[in-house]
Amino acid sequence: MLDLRWIREQPDALDRGLARRGMAPQADAILALDREWRAAQTRAEQLQAERNRIAKEIGAAKAKGGDAGPLLARVAASKDEEARLEAEAARLREAIDAALAPVPNPPADDVPDGADETANVVVREHGAKPGFDFPPRDHVAIGEGLGMMDFARAGKLSGTRFVVLSRDLARLERALAQFMLDLHTREFGYTEVSPPLLVRDETAFGTGQLPKFAADLFQTKGGLWLIPTAEVPLTNLVADAIVEEEALPLRFTAATPCFRSEAGAAGKDTRGMIRQHQFIKVELVSIVHPDQAAAEHERMTRCAETVLQRLGLAYRVVLLCAGDMGASARKTFDLEVWLPGQNAYREISSCSECGDYQARRMKARFRPKGEKGARLVNTLNGSGLAVGRTLVAVLENYQRADGRVAVPAALRPYMGGMEAIGGDV
Repeated sequence: MLDLRWIREQPDALDRGLARRGMAPQADAILALDREWRAAQTRAEQLQAERNRIAKEIGAAKAKGGDAGPLLARVAASKDEEARLEAEAARLREAIDAALAPVPNPPADDVPDGADETANVVVREHGAKPGFDFPPRDHVAIGEGLGMMDFARAGKLSGTRFVVLSRDLARLERALAQFMLDLHTREFGYTEVSPPLLVRDETAFGTGQLPKFAADLFQTKGGLWLIPTAEVPLTNLVADAIVEEEALPLRFTAATPCFRSEAGAAGKDTRGMIRQHQFIKVELVSIVHPDQAAAEHERMTRCAETVLQRLGLAYRVVLLCAGDMGASARKTFDLEVWLPGQNAYREISSCSECGDYQARRMKARFRPKGEKGARLVNTLNGSGLAVGRTLVAVLENYQRADGRVAVPAALRPYMGGMEAIGGDV
């Protein structure tokens, strides 16, 4: 959520930021509500001051034996009017909050302009694409050929956009998640967390999933939301809290199932594991001092890149344009891994700097050393990585002509020393 005071001081900056996201201006409508709200508050305060003055007049009238009735009537009328104005001010404040809630974070100055992914900028590339002396297959053909990836059976169980993995592929999925967690906790200092997979409205609101993206989520009959990413519970660990400055940065990681309705993805990636309703992802979350946000963004991106480097997968880092970023982000780097079966790079991680946008929604603050007041923290999140898509990348990049798949060296300790799925290399 954005700072109302900032909108008052720089309404043009808000509208410019929204225009860069392809959205209509909203500052005038928000400020019109703000003016009404402040006017109601001011008039209520004036009535209270007026009653204090009248109270003295009542005391003076009674002391002289005069009739205080008219003054008492004015006090009663003033109280009624003040109560009405306070109720109106509360209604207007709710209207302001409702208007602010879906407004996205303005892009950072160094984010490129553009409406969609065609305007994204490749920052760097890493690794060599594998060469094959046979036509490379996609992960569906590989997994089904191994007899360890079953979309038909998953469809009978749950419908489309689900998969059943078995035997060595199920083990490979588990190995990938464990490898990523070990890397992030042992080498990069993240604290592993096992968070709830169901969250309340206010938790989903805190990270920006609600109210705007409710259609992308699954909700239980009891009203709880299945998490679309562990970003939601991990970031909210500091909701309604004041953290001491010395404790920053806080870095959390978790491997969890994630659930997405893919409401806006009809017809996209209907084949295979690229876009599913349920998938496992290792999430990275940082809670930092505002002065460290930019450096932490680069650090988090490098942590995610290291996973791909250790697995020997070719990838590129892409800076997203203003029109392609998530609503909570002010700047986002995507990691795109090379998939030979698709002959294309595909997103496998997004690392986003959110400024104080989520912190304001969560009321997450820190106490600067030597100061009495508290300030909003900055939050960052990223995938480190999406496990299912990493499994896809391993299958396609390490496939062999005979249908077997080599196990990357970094994963062999997690696979009991296995060198290949489908038999020895």
